[in-house]
Amino acid sequence: MTDAEKSVVLTETAALLNSLRGVWDEEAVDDLDHALQAATQAVDDGADDELVLAAALHDLAHSPLCDSPDRDRHDVAAQDWLTPRFGTRVGWLAGAHVAAKRFLVATEPGYAAGLSATSVVSLQAQGGPGVDDTLTAHRWWPDALRLRHYDDAAKVVGAPTISIDDVLAVAERVLARR
Repeated sequence: MTDAEKSVVLTETAALLNSLRGVWDEEAVDDLDHALQAATQAVDDGADDELVLAAALHDLAHSPLCDSPDRDRHDVAAQDWLTPRFGTRVGWLAGAHVAAKRFLVATEPGYAAGLSATSVVSLQAQGGPGVDDTLTAHRWWPDALRLRHYDDAAKVVGAPTISIDDVLAVAERVLARR
């Protein structure tokens, strides 16, 4: 990827993040706060840059700028948008966050009780509890579960977060390694 292409990707990513302000998928925080909180959870957990970036951008399909034909399947839309820009792992991790929720509901006692009301409703639309053996056998599956926990914890009004510029710095480091 050329420097000019990297610049375009960073500009697109900044626009996408900024477009999440005022978009409400959850009751407590808008999608920008949710994205930044998820990224902060990942940073605080010592996650690598690719996992931090996937955490920040896992719900990018909620953006009014997202023109994916799979927008209704936001996990697929995230994977489709992220993979060509930031690589297979970033896309795969973001794309697996719905399967990780379904898996945790099916296998972890008490997990479903901690889901937000919105997440409970979306779980049914996503197929309900279930285990996808293809995904759970994947070498990145443990990180997909980590991302899911960041997602679940990223719904707190007023929680401190990293900034959009911090996420873009992570994105720039990921691009530099491509």
